[in-house]
Parts: sequence; C-alpha cells; structure tokens
Amino acid sequence: MEQEQSKITTEYGTDFTFVTFEDDKILEEAQIRELQKSLEPVIEKNKDNQLVLNFANVNFMTSAMLGLLVRIHKRVSERGGRLELRNLDKNLHKLFQITQLTKVFNIT
Repeated sequence: MEQEQSKITTEYGTDFTFVTFEDDKILEEAQIRELQKSLEPVIEKNKDNQLVLNFANVNFMTSAMLGLLVRIHKRVSERGGRLELRNLDKNLHKLFQITQLTKVFNIT
C-alpha cells in the first residue's frame, strides 16, 4: 500500500517565506517526518528568517506536530528570525491555548 506524502506549498517573498500546509489532517508519524524533511530546506533557504506557516487547510493535527512546530520555532529563533502561524482553525487555536503554546508562537 502506497502512503500519500504530506504536501506543502512554498512561496518566497521579498520579506518572508510563506508555507501553506495542503493536508487537512496531520496525524501519522511518517507524515510528520515527511513534513520535517520538506521544511528543512525551506528554513535554510529563508534568508530573511521570517517564516509564515499557513494552516488554512488544516483541521486536525496530533501533538507530534506540535513538537515539530516547537523545533521549527527554535531553529528559526536561533537564526535571529521570526515564526508566525496563520489561519488556525478554531479547534487548533484552542489546542494551542490549552497547551499554552500561544505564549510561544506568534499566531495571527
């Protein structure tokens, strides 16, 4: 059985890099590892260190994905950059509130 790969769309702007998650659910460990592999070169190529992650298509994700987001935040911050999360579904936003990650991430 062939496993579907996680998809992202990346747009490189003049002041920031905009990444849109195409999957509506981010559940499987393999899917999260694939996302990490896809995001690593984006982070490296992001010269201005301003990274925007767009969650407009995402309705559900596991705590493992939260862990990946924390690691991405750390890498971007260590490089003097800024990470912004946009268009979180109301239930996802509640997850960030419950886990107190709203204090860590810039969510718009």
